[in-house]
Amino acid sequence: MSSAASSAVSSAWRASFVTPSFPVEPDGPAAYFRGEFTAGERPLRATLHVTALGIVEPYLNGVRVGDEVLAPGWTSYRHRLQVRAHDVTGLIQDGPNALGAIVGEGWAAGRLGFEGRRHHYTDRPALFLRLELDYGDHARVVGTGPGFTCATGAVLGASLYDGETYDARLEPHGWNLPGFDDSAWSPVEPFEWDLGTLVAPTAPPIRRIEELAPVEITTSPSGKTIVDFGQNISGWVRLTTTGEAGRTVTVRHAEVLTKGELDTETLRTAAATDRYTLRGGGEPEVWEPRFTFHGFRYAEIDGPFDAVSAVVVHSDMRRTGWFETSDELVNRLHANTVWSMRGNFVGVPTDCPQRDERLGWTGDLNAFAPTAAFLYDVRGVLGSWLEDLAAEQREKGYVPWVVPDVLSTPSSPTALWSDVAVSLPWTLYRHYGDVEILRRSYDSMAAFIRSVEALLDEDGLWSTGFQFGDWLDPDAPMDNPSGGKTDRYLVACAYLCKTTAEMARTAEILGHDADAAHFAALARRVREAFHREYVAPSGRLVGESATAYALAIAFGILDPAQRARAGKRLAELVAKAGYRISTGFAGTPLVLHALSDTGHLDEAYLLLTETACPSFLYPVTMGATTIWERWDSIRPDGTINPSGMTSLNHYALGAVADWLHRVVGGLSPAEPGYRMMRIAPRPGGGLTHATTALDTVHGRVEVAWRIGDGRMRLDVTVPEGTEAEVTLPLHPDAQEVRVAGGRHSWAYALPEGYGARPAYTMDTPLKTLAGDPRVWHALSEVFAKHFPGIPIDGNAPEAAAYSLDSILGFIPGASDELRTDLRDALNATT
Repeated sequence: MSSAASSAVSSAWRASFVTPSFPVEPDGPAAYFRGEFTAGERPLRATLHVTALGIVEPYLNGVRVGDEVLAPGWTSYRHRLQVRAHDVTGLIQDGPNALGAIVGEGWAAGRLGFEGRRHHYTDRPALFLRLELDYGDHARVVGTGPGFTCATGAVLGASLYDGETYDARLEPHGWNLPGFDDSAWSPVEPFEWDLGTLVAPTAPPIRRIEELAPVEITTSPSGKTIVDFGQNISGWVRLTTTGEAGRTVTVRHAEVLTKGELDTETLRTAAATDRYTLRGGGEPEVWEPRFTFHGFRYAEIDGPFDAVSAVVVHSDMRRTGWFETSDELVNRLHANTVWSMRGNFVGVPTDCPQRDERLGWTGDLNAFAPTAAFLYDVRGVLGSWLEDLAAEQREKGYVPWVVPDVLSTPSSPTALWSDVAVSLPWTLYRHYGDVEILRRSYDSMAAFIRSVEALLDEDGLWSTGFQFGDWLDPDAPMDNPSGGKTDRYLVACAYLCKTTAEMARTAEILGHDADAAHFAALARRVREAFHREYVAPSGRLVGESATAYALAIAFGILDPAQRARAGKRLAELVAKAGYRISTGFAGTPLVLHALSDTGHLDEAYLLLTETACPSFLYPVTMGATTIWERWDSIRPDGTINPSGMTSLNHYALGAVADWLHRVVGGLSPAEPGYRMMRIAPRPGGGLTHATTALDTVHGRVEVAWRIGDGRMRLDVTVPEGTEAEVTLPLHPDAQEVRVAGGRHSWAYALPEGYGARPAYTMDTPLKTLAGDPRVWHALSEVFAKHFPGIPIDGNAPEAAAYSLDSILGFIPGASDELRTDLRDALNATT
């Protein structure tokens, strides 16, 4: 912004940023600001505009203004600094009035990011207040500037990662009231900041959303007091304590206990420790931090307390989606996904809320976006985030891997991470049906695609440069999470097939005809290049990994005949892995879709319901209440995975919930915004009922199916003004109907023999057993137990001639235990 334009903006605001005139130490006390003014009469309306570089808590005449916490949240401050407006008409007094605020270092000045750096935006906190008094025939503005004073008080430390230290004895009594003697306070200094960056918020504020009581308070083996809140959250602890002045209560936070003691390994260098020193006097004192937050389930409390609770804190989004089944493990998996989203939408969609990171990683959000849009109304939070992304992209010429960008090195274009610039607006458009989402993001989307187009080799492949690949493939080396089984450039080219198609459709929708033709041609070019490089005519893929097949199937890259062959091969690979997870960030959100879309629903359900490590349900069986960064973040023996990347609150792999909503629940948009929707539940996996509900932009959709007494019942509620294409699940005639808004129900007999299992015996041919995914999985587990590392192929030509009994005859000294285990496996699956 030019100096003339900046001066004009400053004049329009008639307020400026101020900062303490005394030295500000890193991790030191928060700054207390105050200023007085006189109101000759009460205004018709009074509006207080508040923001800060740091975390701000504003006051007017001693009253805390608003219920927002951690304000102004975190945006790309140099481009967009949110200013919240509060109606304070009822707080204005005739005569003297006092404005006040406490400002902690927050994201702007504090330690931020795994590189341990601070001062990303400023080396000291700064405050901006603008109070507009509307008298009808005239207006008056009171703002921060000369005349304000500053000091320190009870908040002695306020680090996002390390916690808050508060000494109640040091709180200046009455500091935010008129008439306070601030003669010992220091004058403020002006702080240079471009007021053109100030914007009205488009995202909902961060608030206290819920309060959790302890489920258990115990004494650890070492004598520590441990409070278990029963749920991993983002937020802080609220204490009620009574005691003598100067007594300190210390609260340490962690996600997990090991051998009954607080285990902080998943926090890395984040101290996550709050300290409260009592003022004394004999009365109960209630305290909670306001300038930090933690990711935790457990709190270790050293010092006296009368009561304790956990305060859940996140962006105040409206819940829109719900899902429940007859399987409690699946329900907990879905609940864990919801809680991980809540814990990581604290202003910015982050990777994790607990350790020394908490960054807006683009790949995590890109993988999770369809699930996020279903569960909550994310138009505000993610719309604001996309504005930050576009602003950073315009300045730097690339899409950062984290938004806001605080990394010390540039971010090269990468699949799944950088291409969130394209896929997130497309996902939001498909869910909400608002073309303006695409219009606002179009330049950013197109700039990214053109930047990758310039990197393609002569064959049309994205074959150079850094790629995250199938990040955190369980088979990747612990010290190389991008070194999984799937060729990283195969992943990049597959995602480019997806994003170029999305870009072409976006240009077409917005009427950019020349761009639409260009991007459509580019989409054809990269798809053809993928075929030449990675796909055999039969449909087999180079590399033979589950992720490779999942991407090629889900992104529509393959021809119909190839798709069927690829689906069969994918099912074989999933079975070979014992229905344990063999995919990373790139493949996991898509592998169930790829299976069920190619006719392998049974295998998809087996993959969903497996409980051995690594699997979707393994963390649930280990007591997880959120989604983990790694499937084995906690190992079967209860120890923490030593990789240093073991967050227990990481929503990305919760992207599996999209399959639960669309396939188990059966609900998906046939047109953007669900004006036309598809309802097609696909029961399986032993589930007997499922209920799905979604508040669309048109109203609530409900889908509930239930199996019982040989019959299926389907109940559907469709909003007025919309239509649904309904495929009746397990209908003997595969009936499909089209319905308008209203309530609709169907009940009918299930196909004859549905749910009945074949009666297998030890004499059943292996080939027959291998044709049943459930029974062959159980038998494979038995063989793996008794003959580890020796495969058995039930699909080999000779398998038709052999049975389990005949195979046992070939094994010298086959034990009775082996025979019993095989019989038990047969009985358990029939």
